[in-house]
Amino acid sequence: MGMLAWVIMGLAIWHFTIFLPDRFWGGIVGAFVGSLVGAIVVGLIIYAVKVSELRVPGEKATDIGVVLYAIPGALLGIALVYFEGVRRERAERAHAERL
Repeated sequence: MGMLAWVIMGLAIWHFTIFLPDRFWGGIVGAFVGSLVGAIVVGLIIYAVKVSELRVPGEKATDIGVVLYAIPGALLGIALVYFEGVRRERAERAHAERL
């Protein structure tokens, strides 16, 4: 149940990328993947630190706090994909200028 909550939170945060310039590595789909992967990975890490075991919280262990674990991960995932896209765009531009 915790995994579902993290995915939904990542999906919800991904919707706000519409307000950013489309410089994501892989476009809007890249931002989607970055958001979901970041939300899941960081959610798992934070929950593992809390319970001292790497596992997904079940229905009884999922509360609003567990759902909120996904927010920093989704933001980090989106940021990583964005900055990688910017880096690749600059590299392409520099390469084109050299030719």
